[in-house]
Amino acid sequence: MVQVLQIDPIAPGKLEDFPEFDSHKTVYRFENSSVGLRGFIAIHNDNLGPATGGTRMFPYVSEEEALRDVLRLSRAMTYKCALAGVHHGGGKAVIIGDPENKSEQMLRAYAQAINEADGRFFTGEDVGITEDDVQVMLEESRFFIGRRGVAGDPSPYAAKSVFATMQVAAGELWGDEDLFNRSVAVKGAGKVGGELIRLLVNAGAKVIAADVKPAAIEAVEKKYPQVRVVDSATIHKEKVDIFSPCALGNDFTKENVAEVRAAVICGGANNQLASDDIGDWLFRRNILYVPDYVANAGGLINVVDELEKDGYNRRRVLERISKLKNMLHTIFLFTRQKHQPSNRVADQLAESIFLNGKKTSSVV
Repeated sequence: MVQVLQIDPIAPGKLEDFPEFDSHKTVYRFENSSVGLRGFIAIHNDNLGPATGGTRMFPYVSEEEALRDVLRLSRAMTYKCALAGVHHGGGKAVIIGDPENKSEQMLRAYAQAINEADGRFFTGEDVGITEDDVQVMLEESRFFIGRRGVAGDPSPYAAKSVFATMQVAAGELWGDEDLFNRSVAVKGAGKVGGELIRLLVNAGAKVIAADVKPAAIEAVEKKYPQVRVVDSATIHKEKVDIFSPCALGNDFTKENVAEVRAAVICGGANNQLASDDIGDWLFRRNILYVPDYVANAGGLINVVDELEKDGYNRRRVLERISKLKNMLHTIFLFTRQKHQPSNRVADQLAESIFLNGKKTSSVV
């Protein structure tokens, strides 16, 4: 017997014990056991417009771990959308499973789950979901973004915004945005990290790289023999100007943050700080932190541009990415004036936008 798709909203009362729950508007659990599909969709806030955020496929050890991740990631998307100046709220979806084992049937079943949200949530690729996967799911649902030949893969644009905000951080700390001869350690040499390495090498930076996947490192070594490769477990200990986490989240914890020897942290990974007080610690240590959802917002800006009334416009995408630099200048200005950590200042600015339902066409 073929199992049909089941998708059910989770009552807020069942979520309130999770510290990641933040008055999320809707959280769904979905399952189609016949194709091995199981996961969650979380819509955090839609004051600025329909929620958007990527779909992550990951071999979570439990449903609880997956649920906590989707709550955390969807909340971050609300803040990212607000500061990126796009007309969307935050959402996220996670599929529980090994991305190496996904099937076309699973992808199509998942697209049907997205249809059940009926336009309240637009999604696309993230960790474990590729541009090719998105094209398959587009055949089943119009609520996917990242069409090939239109916005496509968001990764190069995420790398562009990391690079741009890295320049702002360099200017803030050293008075010069030029990254020539700056030492930069990049953790994660995948699609975002790999493109960032290219941009940094072309800018004349001295790059150190690490990745848990040998194939990713082999590609870096082949393209950029001048890049020094180190172990992924210890790259955060390198004494460099800038450390750029571009792998998975929770890079900085109470256990390891004291080992960071960089002057700046600016990377493409989501949810880099295990908790807000890690940002407090970095601030006290005079380590300049670029809030992750500002640094990596280029990918979001690129794919949601497909939803603009006049269709995708690459010039507008690049302009919005450039304006992220203005937003970061504002964050750093308030950080100095209020003597508060940059992550808390960024949160306050984002909340002033989305809690008031203020639709913005561009960032400050």
